[in-house]
Amino acid sequence: MPTRRPAARPLSLALCAAVGTCTGGGAGAAPVVAPFGSWASPVAAADLAKAAIAMSDVRVDGDALVWRESRPAEGGRQVLVRREADGHTRVLTPEGFGVRTRVQEYGGSSHWAVPGGVVFANFADQRLYLQRGDAAPVAITPTGYQYADCVADAARGALLCVREDHTAATTKVNGEERNEIVRLTVPAPGAAHDADAPAAAGEVLVTGHDFVAYPRLSPDGKRLAWMSWEHPQMPWEHTRLHVVPLRADGRAGDPQVVFGGDRAVMEPQWGEDGTLYFLDEASGWWNLHAWDGAAVRAVAPMPREFGGALWQLGMETYAIRGGQAYVRTSLAAVDQLGVIDLASGAYRALDLPHVAFGDVRLDARGRIVTLATPADDETALVAIDPADGGLEVLHRTAERTLDRAFVSVGERIEFPTAPGPDGAPRTAHATYYAPVNPGFRGPDGARPPLLVLVHGGPTSVSKPTFSLQRQYWTTRGFALVDVNYGGSTTFGRDYRKRLNGQWGVVDVQDAVAAVDFLVAQGKADPATVAIRGGSAGGFTTLAALAFTDRFKAGANYFGVSDIKALAATSHKFERLYDVSLVGPPDEALYRARSPLFHLEGFTEPLITFQGDEDRIVPPAQSRAIVEALDAKGVMHAYFEFEGEQHGFRKAENIVRAQEAELLFYGKVFGFTPADPVPPFEIRHARAPAP
Repeated sequence: MPTRRPAARPLSLALCAAVGTCTGGGAGAAPVVAPFGSWASPVAAADLAKAAIAMSDVRVDGDALVWRESRPAEGGRQVLVRREADGHTRVLTPEGFGVRTRVQEYGGSSHWAVPGGVVFANFADQRLYLQRGDAAPVAITPTGYQYADCVADAARGALLCVREDHTAATTKVNGEERNEIVRLTVPAPGAAHDADAPAAAGEVLVTGHDFVAYPRLSPDGKRLAWMSWEHPQMPWEHTRLHVVPLRADGRAGDPQVVFGGDRAVMEPQWGEDGTLYFLDEASGWWNLHAWDGAAVRAVAPMPREFGGALWQLGMETYAIRGGQAYVRTSLAAVDQLGVIDLASGAYRALDLPHVAFGDVRLDARGRIVTLATPADDETALVAIDPADGGLEVLHRTAERTLDRAFVSVGERIEFPTAPGPDGAPRTAHATYYAPVNPGFRGPDGARPPLLVLVHGGPTSVSKPTFSLQRQYWTTRGFALVDVNYGGSTTFGRDYRKRLNGQWGVVDVQDAVAAVDFLVAQGKADPATVAIRGGSAGGFTTLAALAFTDRFKAGANYFGVSDIKALAATSHKFERLYDVSLVGPPDEALYRARSPLFHLEGFTEPLITFQGDEDRIVPPAQSRAIVEALDAKGVMHAYFEFEGEQHGFRKAENIVRAQEAELLFYGKVFGFTPADPVPPFEIRHARAPAP
């Protein structure tokens, strides 16, 4: 059975009960007055590792569902879990295997149903394996290749996949891995399989592009659609949509460009009548469009965003069946499910108590199957009747054990920020989380420390979902503001493009503006403001510390410190991302934006966390900033975790990072955490400000 968190337990109120301060647990005592940050919390760092058991990549297989599930307690391994129609679940992936692809490093879609079994990408060797019943998985592709975003070609007994070629340099283009669409033959059920025979890497159907995605086969199997993009563009900037006829033997004919590439289109899908649907942002919002072979039309124009930035391959935010499209749309960081009548374009939103949804699938009964997260509870795999919005919870990997009295629900805020290039006023967006703990309150006249959260991407978005990690901070007396700075998705194309050429400027300005807004409202103490972020959010964290004096501490999770060095060492997908984020390579410009070269601005404490196997932001980036801070005598601490990549998946590292960050803030701001935290070295420690 899949690992579950235990049912609601007395420990939810145990810590505050120990000091006689619980209000939700029946003690009824008055809250204890204690410094913000020092409050005893029912959320332990170990709970965050348990909460990190997350579901993704949900697939419908007849009457069953199959999804990928992370296992922090097993070294970050990801496994497939199958749920039968009767509700019974079982783990499919045997020991020694993990399901995750590294195509474009960020991966994505990594398992697909085939007759009588499943094909999955194994993390360790990146080969595709065929698994049927209780038999051991059998490799069906050779080493040196990575696969993702496949679709079944049932008539030909094959999978059509995105393949990334990591073999000899002679097969590469300009020294980079070759990205192509290939057909892989899958052994039929009962067919003899020679384990010693050389595995086939696949027959190439589409080549000649820097990047390809979304191979999608028409219902009659006669046409293949896909999208492509070329350096230095990213898939949310300029893409092309193609269609190619397939001969009876499956070989490709002459391709046709449906869309020419002056903006971003995404997510091609075929309707049952042969119409090709896709997302286009011609109006300034990614909306659903249709191509009938001759012309393109907008299906249901609206100022809401369909889809999102394609960081992981295989994202599917709508499904088509029976003349209707079942869609996930977003506006200002909040998701909504709805139904579109494809003939009239009429849109009907479903009334549901959630603020975020995952990919959209349809089960055999016509229900929408998706991952759904409300503002005050854990994520669940649900089935939704699109006729009336009726909802059935199918599975959870975590039950909310935190008493509702402790839950801080996000408040979306919009605030003035730096004006645009033309001097016109602008606003930015964020979600504010107040400190909540019925057992404690801060000293009279004191304001809570503010932790500014900066999401990665940077063309991503932070939604106001329930997150135990946020509650870890708010239950201890921190206020949080999760900033959706210019560049974030779900606010339309113009907002997303604010960041073009302005990385390290607009994002920092919006983070500062969020602090100023909350300080002016009396919701934060300007003397105890910290900023934290990972990856691109780590870059913004470092830039905010280097170029402003608004932040008194920072936590950098595998952040970029040197833009030029990142461009020189980055993987293929992001190798030229700096061109759109900053500008064409220019020594002076890149140095001007890189925090590493502005150490004079670094006067405030910084704690840094890094994985030693990170190929996206290599350890050298973090080591360089830490060495520079050490030479300058700035208070700092550094953790480099063995066996971790871009983001931590091992339970012990999730716990260690969270506890260390808390203790570090305690040393900076002058409070003692209620939790016992194992000590670690803090270089150039200083006394906290009075």
